[in-house]
Amino acid sequence: MASHTPLPGPEPIARLGEQFLAHLAVERSLSHNTVSSYRRDLAKYFSHLQARGNALIGDVGPEDVASFAECLEGMARASVARSMTAVRSFHAFVFEEGSTGANPAADVRPPKIPSRLPKAMDIDDVAALIAAGGAGEGPAPLRDRALLEVLYGTGARISEAVGLSVDDVDLAGASARLFGKGRKERVVPLGGYAVEAIDAYLVRARPSLASSGLGTPSLFLNTRGRPLSRQSAWAIIQNAAERAKLSVHVSPHTLRHSFATHLLQGGADIRVVQELLGHSSLSTTQIYTMVSRDTVREVYALAHPRALS
Repeated sequence: MASHTPLPGPEPIARLGEQFLAHLAVERSLSHNTVSSYRRDLAKYFSHLQARGNALIGDVGPEDVASFAECLEGMARASVARSMTAVRSFHAFVFEEGSTGANPAADVRPPKIPSRLPKAMDIDDVAALIAAGGAGEGPAPLRDRALLEVLYGTGARISEAVGLSVDDVDLAGASARLFGKGRKERVVPLGGYAVEAIDAYLVRARPSLASSGLGTPSLFLNTRGRPLSRQSAWAIIQNAAERAKLSVHVSPHTLRHSFATHLLQGGADIRVVQELLGHSSLSTTQIYTMVSRDTVREVYALAHPRALS
C-alpha cells in the first residue's frame, strides 16, 4: 500500500480523520485516488481548525465550518464542492460514531455544479467527420476511419476503444468486447459501417503498421507499430474535425454523447442505451442522453392524443 502524509492539525482531530479515511477505504471500498482526495481536503480543513484554536472535535462549531467555506471562495466551483463534501462527510461520520454530540456541518451545503454536457452532433456532421478522417492514402486514414466508426458506432469511451485487441472484435458476429471502468466487460453490436471499416483496416493497413513494431494484440496501432494512445486518438479526432471544417467542438465524449442521443431520438429504450454505454446507474444515462426541447415537443405532439387542439 502506498504511503501517505499524516493529517495535520490537533492530534485528537487528526486521529478521528484517520479513522474516517480508513472507514472510506475499508467499509465503503472507495478507490485509493478517491481516499487520497479526501485526505488532501481534510488536511486543509484541519490546518484551518488548528489556526482557529480548535483543539478538540467538540470545539468545532458551525462558524468554523462556515469560515473554512469562505476561505475556499475564488476556487473552482467543483473544487469547493469536493472540499465541502469531504468536510460534511467527516463530521457526519464523527457524529454517527458518537465522538461528538452535534454535527456542525449539518447545514452546510456544497455549491451545485452546473452540468456541462457536450452537445450532440448532427448526423450529417458525424458523417462528414468520419469521411474526413478516412480521406487520403496509406494505412493511417484506414485506421482513423475505423477508429471513428467504432467510437460513434458503439459509444465507447476513448480508453475502451484504444484498449481493444484484435481478438475483442468479432466481425462475423458484428460485435465488440469492451472493457469499461473497473475492467467491467460488455459486448456491444457493431454496425455495418464499423464492420466494413475495421475489416478494411485489418486487411489493408494494420499489417503495414504492425511490421514496424515488436508485435502487439492491440487493434489500433500507431506508425511505430505500438498501441495507439489516448492522446493520439484525440489528435485523430481533432484533425478530422478541422479537415471537415466543422463549426462545433468535437471530442471523443462528443461522439459518445451523439451515439446515445441519436439512439434515443430513433426510439431506443433508455435501458438498452444504458447497457450499451456501460452505465451502472440509469440516472447517469439520463444525464448523458438529454434530448433537445424541440425533440420532446415533437414526440409529445405526435404521441399524445390531446396535444393538438
